[in-house]
Amino acid sequence: MTFRRFAFNNVVRNKRLYAAYFLSSLFTVMVFFTFAIFAFHPVLAGSEMNKAVQRGMNISAGIIYVFSFFFILYSMSSFLNTRKKEFGSLMILGMSVRQIRLMVFLENMVIGFFATAGGILLGLIFSKGILLIGENVLVMDGALNFYIPIQAILVTFVSFMLLFFFISLFVSYVLRSRKLIDLIKGNKKSKGEPKANLFLTVLAVLLIGIGYAAAFIVKGTLVIVAMLPVIVVVILGTYLLFTQLSVYLIRRLKKNDNIFWRKTNMILLSDLSFRMKDNARTFFMVAIVSTVAFSAIGTLFGFQTFLTAGLKNNNPYTFSYTAVKQNEQDVAVINETIREEKMKANHEQTTLRYYEIGQDSIVISRESDFNRFAKLLGEDPIDIQNGQVKVVEFTGNQFGQTDELLEQSIKLNTGVTLRPKEVISSRALPATDSYYVVSDQDFEELPASKREESYHAWQVTDGKENIVEASKKIAEMVSPGEFYAKDYSIYQLNKQYGLVLFVGLFIGIVFFVSAGSFLYFRLYADLEEDKQKFRSIAKIGLTEKELKKVLTRQTAILFFTPILVALIHGAVALTSLSHLFFYDLTKVSIAVLGVFLLIQIVYFAIVRFFYTKQVRSVL
Repeated sequence: MTFRRFAFNNVVRNKRLYAAYFLSSLFTVMVFFTFAIFAFHPVLAGSEMNKAVQRGMNISAGIIYVFSFFFILYSMSSFLNTRKKEFGSLMILGMSVRQIRLMVFLENMVIGFFATAGGILLGLIFSKGILLIGENVLVMDGALNFYIPIQAILVTFVSFMLLFFFISLFVSYVLRSRKLIDLIKGNKKSKGEPKANLFLTVLAVLLIGIGYAAAFIVKGTLVIVAMLPVIVVVILGTYLLFTQLSVYLIRRLKKNDNIFWRKTNMILLSDLSFRMKDNARTFFMVAIVSTVAFSAIGTLFGFQTFLTAGLKNNNPYTFSYTAVKQNEQDVAVINETIREEKMKANHEQTTLRYYEIGQDSIVISRESDFNRFAKLLGEDPIDIQNGQVKVVEFTGNQFGQTDELLEQSIKLNTGVTLRPKEVISSRALPATDSYYVVSDQDFEELPASKREESYHAWQVTDGKENIVEASKKIAEMVSPGEFYAKDYSIYQLNKQYGLVLFVGLFIGIVFFVSAGSFLYFRLYADLEEDKQKFRSIAKIGLTEKELKKVLTRQTAILFFTPILVALIHGAVALTSLSHLFFYDLTKVSIAVLGVFLLIQIVYFAIVRFFYTKQVRSVL
């Protein structure tokens, strides 16, 4: 058997442990290749908007590539750490350090080659679907047709083979510092009872508590000011949480006889204190990487939701037209386009009259006009008696002018003075400042207005699928700045925001998959040790049912502890974001964090099944 064949067999025989490393690398290559497909797509070489998409994809691919370097380097280091004993045995049999380094280099290159080739192949298989998804998410005007991405294939293959080459060189070079005695003993060295420093344990609670309190308390622009200090404090607190606080809590549980001596808790807690201490850095890294993924995706979806909700709230009508001097031709164009696009719409119009009230220019509307527009929105009409006046505040917006209007008064030509006493909320008339509504009779007695604007509103009831196309036609024909189409504005927003959302989603998923892979590596790093331990315990009476229970609890704690910490961090971060915009992001937070938790539960169930199966095989 040749040396190259020997290295190849090592990869095949360790396929279980290499599986997560291989699949994660393959997934990373596929994501990079996906961005490359977009970056080199012929359609994206056209307009400025498409070029922006192209640049965004190139930057995203660069981020993925840099992250891949550190991820693969960590993965290889974790894997090699579990093979100390194997390397020691090979050295006893006569293999030199140089040959071991060459073997590791060849093994990693084999994995790298197949992961790169597999990632490109999967990317090609799903490329049409990915292009279709991208076309919809990015709201492209033209279709992203399938093409043979020769450039993307070459760039991806060369980039990742170079990446694996340099990582293989680096890892194999590091191996020369290992001593034979350390390799032979492997993980058999006594670690000693894990201990926690009480001061650092308390500090962990204080740091996280201070960070959370600041995130909940600050509002508005202060959120941006407090962001960096809060992030630093929470990161330090998270590190101490895993290295100190977790060990302290487990030691406290072990000292509680009612808990420690209950059923199989002795086995679980005795092993867990060592596991938490050994895996503290991995858990810390997983928690932070996952928090970045949760927060980034939650922020992107939350910001889009905030902007979209603002547009929908402030512009309740499908089409609106406002002009100081009404152009009858513009109104005719809008009505004609609605008919041409086979849409049905209810239409209302009025004249907005501005009056000098105090130091401001305020709209005063008559009751009948207000009720016509309220009916167009499905709002309840209002009833105003002669001599009454109501202040209308736009629903969902507080302009800070309502209190001032309540203190003012309106003088009629008859000498009567009207004083407002009631505030109502409505979206009937445009979202400018708060305004007054008076009875029709009192309206006729108002003095001449200082300024007037013609206002039209259309609410489409049928043929809504044609709104965007109709909006484009109308915008090209009417006077600029006077026509507004709510759905077309949302379409434009999604078109501009789609690139950021698409990129952020992919990068967030890569981070999350990588975090899950870190946990997989750490779990399987102790597989052989667990086999020996549970084989010994089984001889003194541990049943298969009890074994399964212990393994499930142990695996669940190791898997979900960093993820739950990340979910809490992410929820706090999104709450702070909602304070920045004064907009409730509860639904977005639950949706994003819920999806990630569901994915992690499925991943845990799969890993637990195969891990338990491996341990049970030696009983």
